[in-house]
Amino acid sequence: MAARRVSSLLSRSFSASTPFLCRSQGRNLNNGSRIVRRFGTSSAAEEVISPSVKVSYTKLLIDGNFVDAASGKTFPTLDPRTGEVIAHVAEGDAEDINRAVKAARKAFDEGPWPKMTAYERSRIMLRFADLVEKHSEELAALESWDNGKTYEQAITAEIPMLARLFRYYAGWADKIHGLTVPADGNYHVQTLHEPIGVAGQIIPWNFPLLMFAWKVGPALACGNTIVLKTAEQTPLTAFYVGKLFLEAGLPPGVLNIVSGFGATAGASLASHMDVDKLAFTGSTDTGKVILGLAANSNLKPVTLELGGKSPFIVFEDADINKAVELAHFALFFNQGQCCCAGSRTYVHEKVYDEFVEKAKARAIKRVVGDPFKKGIEQGPQIDSKQFQKVMKYIRSGVESNATLECGGSQVGDKGYFIQPTVFSNVKDDMLIAQDEIFGPVQSILKFRDVDEVIRRANDTRYGLAAGVFTKSLDTANRVSRALKAGTVWVNCFDVFDAAIPFGGYKMSGNGREKGIYSLNNYLQVKAVVTPLNNPAWI
Repeated sequence: MAARRVSSLLSRSFSASTPFLCRSQGRNLNNGSRIVRRFGTSSAAEEVISPSVKVSYTKLLIDGNFVDAASGKTFPTLDPRTGEVIAHVAEGDAEDINRAVKAARKAFDEGPWPKMTAYERSRIMLRFADLVEKHSEELAALESWDNGKTYEQAITAEIPMLARLFRYYAGWADKIHGLTVPADGNYHVQTLHEPIGVAGQIIPWNFPLLMFAWKVGPALACGNTIVLKTAEQTPLTAFYVGKLFLEAGLPPGVLNIVSGFGATAGASLASHMDVDKLAFTGSTDTGKVILGLAANSNLKPVTLELGGKSPFIVFEDADINKAVELAHFALFFNQGQCCCAGSRTYVHEKVYDEFVEKAKARAIKRVVGDPFKKGIEQGPQIDSKQFQKVMKYIRSGVESNATLECGGSQVGDKGYFIQPTVFSNVKDDMLIAQDEIFGPVQSILKFRDVDEVIRRANDTRYGLAAGVFTKSLDTANRVSRALKAGTVWVNCFDVFDAAIPFGGYKMSGNGREKGIYSLNNYLQVKAVVTPLNNPAWI
């Protein structure tokens, strides 16, 4: 499949679900039972759909084998729709990280992977991509079940992109090379781009398979071996694709997968003295801890993709209907659990009132329920902790005197579903405009002119992404260059092509993932200098 624009696959609404909706709105946060009925929640009241997939892999993948944790411990992974246990998974800790690193070190120092031709490495990655497509339905069902994202999102966008990413990096494997460098004097100088060694990787729970690809793809293309720690909330699909990699011919020990908790397995990986490089995606606060552990151990280099509070700026010349739909997608996609979500919606004062009314109507129309049901746009939040965090920010918005246009309550009485929530009259100093909520809460702010909105958009500790919606090329060029963000989408949002680099400014992290830039994270550059005896030319 060719590289796809995520927004084109996922932003469409489903007219079949409209009859379940009521378009009235209210602003009383405490009247929860009344508010719940305003949203399309029919499936939340029904029995949940049983996924047609078997959980086959729940043990750690170390040195080519699925094994129990050294301690024998397991922990439950939960269904966000109900809070019930899906399966019990091996709970890795420091001893298991040691075992995995030892296997990865042996595979790198003694095994065939780094010594294999780049072409053969690429063939294994291509075979893996084929297997992903062959097992796409099982992978999509597991991802939706363990994470709560809609099955349609998983099967139409994320699983195809998983295969696309590995084909992209397979294409890079035999195109990584150094340079011949002219130098003053009789010397032949060449640079070698060498694999860095054992890469430790820690992935988050919001996009488990895509983050697996963002990390594992470039590391394997460069010839490294890997110890990957899954998020404790979503371990199931990583084990499944680990099995597919073995089936594709990946040698034992090249990819090791450990499930466990951050304070034990994650901390052990970050501080391990025999890990040569670390990559982490997650919150900014945890990123600081990871960076400290890496520095205080063997000073291993660290790539961080962290939090965001991305501005989505709507100028007065915008097509309001299109802007409303795109802003809605930018925020509510993936239940709002997206690091680059357009969570500060800045709208020009001349079109502000119209935008707010239409944004409210669109949010009320959004259909919430069992992510396996056709026509559902929004599933549950990942777990109880995240659910409570989002609800805390909603209460904060009300207490700060922002106007609650719609939403604000739980959907149903089971699982972690939250109504699509819209606040207007939001000020920059409110917590809902400053903190990363990571949930379905849209904050709409008013601005007067270009200089003002640039200043306010940049007045944040984050710098991951931004959106600009305007018909003026001059405005688009001026604002996109002025915004301090790693990605600026103009008249689009969440366009994630395999070749487009992604990463942040400021406290949104360092380094880039995807594209050619991601290869630099997993290579060492070595200069080799050789004297030339009576050269014909220099």
